[in-house]
Amino acid sequence: MLAAVEGYYDGATIRLPEDFHAKTNQKVIVTLMNEFVTPDAAEKKSMRGALAKYADPKLREQEEGAWERAVAEKYGHL
Repeated sequence: MLAAVEGYYDGATIRLPEDFHAKTNQKVIVTLMNEFVTPDAAEKKSMRGALAKYADPKLREQEEGAWERAVAEKYGHL
């Protein structure tokens, strides 16, 4: 699993969204930003739909089945 999530440091621990679950001993990368949030706002913020502003509805049809087409193109029809 590869995921990018937003959280914040509360002075003792790094807080991630409640719906994010990592596996035991799973490797993580932590990047500290020069931006600050209030803890109340950070706890209520959901990452769901965070990248929606980058979505291009015109590409949605091409995205459907893109992985399958790429595998078939690279390895041929098995």
